[in-house]
Amino acid sequence: MKKVWLLMCAALMIVFIAACAGSGTGGGQEAGSDSGSSDGSSEGGGSEEGSSDGEIELRMSWWGSQARHDMTEEIITMYEEENPNVTINTEFSGFDGYFERMAAQASGGNLPDIMQQNFGEYVNQYAGEGLLADLGPFIEDGTIDLEGVDDTVVESGQVDGTQVGIPTGTNAMMVAYNPEAFEGTDVEKPSNDWTWQEYMDITSGISEATGQYGVSYTEPDNFFEYYLRENGKAMFNEDGTALGYEDDQLLADYFSMMKQQIDNEVSPDYSVVDQIQGLEDELITRGETSIHIKNWSNQFQTLQNTTDTPLEIAMLPGENNDQGMFQKPSMLWSIGENSEHKEQAADFINFYTNTVEVFEVIGGDRGVPIKPDVRDALRESGLTEAQTKIFDYLDVVAENSSAPDTNFPASASEVLQALKDTDEMVMYGEMTPQEGAEHFRQEAESILSEQ
Repeated sequence: MKKVWLLMCAALMIVFIAACAGSGTGGGQEAGSDSGSSDGSSEGGGSEEGSSDGEIELRMSWWGSQARHDMTEEIITMYEEENPNVTINTEFSGFDGYFERMAAQASGGNLPDIMQQNFGEYVNQYAGEGLLADLGPFIEDGTIDLEGVDDTVVESGQVDGTQVGIPTGTNAMMVAYNPEAFEGTDVEKPSNDWTWQEYMDITSGISEATGQYGVSYTEPDNFFEYYLRENGKAMFNEDGTALGYEDDQLLADYFSMMKQQIDNEVSPDYSVVDQIQGLEDELITRGETSIHIKNWSNQFQTLQNTTDTPLEIAMLPGENNDQGMFQKPSMLWSIGENSEHKEQAADFINFYTNTVEVFEVIGGDRGVPIKPDVRDALRESGLTEAQTKIFDYLDVVAENSSAPDTNFPASASEVLQALKDTDEMVMYGEMTPQEGAEHFRQEAESILSEQ
């Protein structure tokens, strides 16, 4: 946890310096940028008390693509038109840097009223520090209507029995691919039941046939978690005090497979990956690969919208991918414990969750709606082709998956960063796969022992 607090202090100092220099109102955005205000916070700080005439100001933050920013702003305008006494000041950015900014806000007791939270390591971390409001009372009194929502979906927003988040929608890892690239070749397309060997053969085969990368490179956090689940293991043990697997050969084998693809130029290395600027700039949207194995189903819509050719979706490879695959909240809506307008913030979450017109705007970008009546209404009113593929894919995953792991310790984000750092060293040849697997265990054990 020492690293987390050092990061929080450093981020807070950056915000303090920026504030001294004079920052603008949060929610502004430079042309072509995927970020909000430079310091990530609204002028004037935290939630303001309602004025004597009943005016309420809320702060709301999220991460995402430019398309998500635009759609969310449209939804906020819809809410403000129905609630003319409410003004929502927005703060948004890409995923990179989002939680560093939030760490600075948390250290100053200044979290947004409404915030997009990440299932797993981050929501557990903030809930563990008592920084997120208990939403249970708002569900009980009907402020947030979750009638008909599957219990497992509701429970995915709980940490230690407290409801700290409402899922924005359901989601699953996916493989997106360009079927046109396979036409005229003898390479099989990805399928919902392809094995790891078929994955290696197909990606190398299509790379050779097209002269392009055969597959995008994916960082190991979610992908290795899936690989472990597919092998009957987990990233962390049941109480989150240690890694959930004992045999380092699992990680060594994973590293070896990924390194082989980089060495054979079937997938790019980190020098290429680190230059990618968001979803709209992924290799598959630029026509530089035929298979994209990096993102979640809710992101398919943006990939498709920025790609000239129709894309398709498949499940991840593996002999036991029904054991590895899982549905999870695309993300969660949470309310800061420091908010002075929790009920109004809960009302917005209810509006988002239960309003069909919201999902007519956002589509599947934050996942498939959790309310059955909203899903049915959207199907009846007509989905786009991309939205239909997302909805149909989630139906397949629902029948071929197991429950998500929820035992992420508060320091999980540090452990996963250590995994990525180790992965980068292995892919650059600074460590062998076996050395990398042993190194990661040492790093993880050191981090977990400090929590």
